[in-house]
Amino acid sequence: MKSFPIYQVDSFAEELFKGNPATVCPLEEWLPTETMKHLAEENNTSETAFFIRNGDIFHIRWFTADFEVDLAGHPTLAAAHVIFNEMNYNKEVIHFECNSGSLFVKQNNGMIELNLPARMPEKTNPPLALIEGISKAHHKPEHIFKSRDYFLVYEDENEVKQFMPDFGWLNQLKDAVGIIITAKSDSDGIDFVSRFFVLNSRIGEDQVTGSSHSSLVPYWSKRLNKTQMVAKQMSKRGGILYCEDKNDRVTISGKAILYMKGEYYL
Repeated sequence: MKSFPIYQVDSFAEELFKGNPATVCPLEEWLPTETMKHLAEENNTSETAFFIRNGDIFHIRWFTADFEVDLAGHPTLAAAHVIFNEMNYNKEVIHFECNSGSLFVKQNNGMIELNLPARMPEKTNPPLALIEGISKAHHKPEHIFKSRDYFLVYEDENEVKQFMPDFGWLNQLKDAVGIIITAKSDSDGIDFVSRFFVLNSRIGEDQVTGSSHSSLVPYWSKRLNKTQMVAKQMSKRGGILYCEDKNDRVTISGKAILYMKGEYYL
């Protein structure tokens, strides 16, 4: 048997037990995909990040307990926290390569800043499964868009807070990773709020989702006519994200806290 390092980090967290837990597994070479899937299931956090280093480039992959994803924010922030603080990486910027292209991460005023590709949502004809799956909500959304995920805009944040999805219907959708619901915020210091529901996954509601803000940031930047915004994800644990629209890219900043480190054996 061989031992491998493993870390668990609370991402987008102002304090321990907040934000979104992620597992981080540095590797010297890739394990078989099926093994990484099993490890993500065993870790039982919403996502596990695996990465290998090649010079100054870190190649990264992400797995939920059910499938591999093409872009994930909170486990990338967790991986960067480990690289900067546990692996003593002394350069200003971490360059990640993944299936969605290049990601750049740096430390900024006590936070970690992710630089991600923007995904502006576009109008779409919603399928029946989506309409039925959101019918438990008190009101119909103001708009329905789609990028990688379905993107539902509501008139106020109370509707986002009270939203009740019907996964019996929503899990019939096979053309998206999840459902983003969002509204302009009524709270001082917060520009917009959101929640994120993962389809066909045991996760259900994700606690704080970096990748959803690849769509949220360009949408709200255009609608609010501002480039710098503060976002809140209204999950049970909750999280605050400091966002900036940079045309074809977005930056998302937050804090991270190490919860646990150890070893696993294969």
